[in-house]
Amino acid sequence: MRSVSEEPVPLHEEFIYCCGAATHVLKCGPWKDLSKDENKNLPRLLFMIIPGNPGLAGYYRTFIQALYCGLNQQYPVWVVSHAGHCKPPSGMEMIEDTDIKELEDVFGLNGQVEHKLNFIKKNVSKDIKLVLIAHSIGCYITLEMMKRASELQVLRSVLLFPTIERMAQSPQGKLMTPLLCKLRYILYMPVYLLSFLPEGVKASLVRFALRGMKTCDESSITTSVNLFSVDCIANILYMASQEMMKVVERDSTTIKQNLKKLTFYYGTGDSWCPQHYYDEIKMDFPDGDIRLCEKGLRHAFVLDASKEMAAMITDWLQDDLTKL
Repeated sequence: MRSVSEEPVPLHEEFIYCCGAATHVLKCGPWKDLSKDENKNLPRLLFMIIPGNPGLAGYYRTFIQALYCGLNQQYPVWVVSHAGHCKPPSGMEMIEDTDIKELEDVFGLNGQVEHKLNFIKKNVSKDIKLVLIAHSIGCYITLEMMKRASELQVLRSVLLFPTIERMAQSPQGKLMTPLLCKLRYILYMPVYLLSFLPEGVKASLVRFALRGMKTCDESSITTSVNLFSVDCIANILYMASQEMMKVVERDSTTIKQNLKKLTFYYGTGDSWCPQHYYDEIKMDFPDGDIRLCEKGLRHAFVLDASKEMAAMITDWLQDDLTKL
């Protein structure tokens, strides 16, 4: 593997309906359509990013570019937003105008799992192997995907800062659960009022909010401006409220069944999945590839450490890739 390139990589951007909900997709690589089985030139492997929450694809823009370069531009790298976690372009609604009800509660946690499975089914050939790189609640979604669709050809799942258990009991969960589950509606009005501000003012507010960081990814600032959309923020908070209620027990059965395909990466100061969660899973699965961050990366690594994370992942996956 070569070192991560500093040169920007062109991205293919799409806004589509998946399960009837607006979905933002960013793609690195020349393969725009991976669903045609008869295409003999399809790549053998697709890297697919399953976001955290907020699940806006734009937060992972630098990450997928760095990962694509670190992989010598040999494999496509895609990130698929969560259903409704994007501000659709002009002329596109958040929900598809159709009589067909594709999926009940698509914006909920269960709906987001089915949303990703539906996307793969419709957009990726069955012959293509998958590397799933999940972040935060995306790790819970990924384990659910592997549980519900064992036919997926998953070569490896990399679970970064995994919120897969006891979310409401975590330090951050104890703080956020009352707000998300009982008081989230009071946030809609200020967001609605702020949505009328000029784009430049919104960007300035985001920069002010992130002022404590020494370096901040510019794409994160641009993406954060989308959070001034009421529809977008409502879907984000609704999903988060379900996370607090539904992500309780770790799914050790699914982990045990797929242990050889899983890599876990825990933070040392992560208030969403504290270090004792790492200690416990390490004790329960001593043979698993379960790592503890030694670099002090934050849970929201996409804000300032996308390239560093991409470089680490390419190193971790070298053995898997040589077996292809």
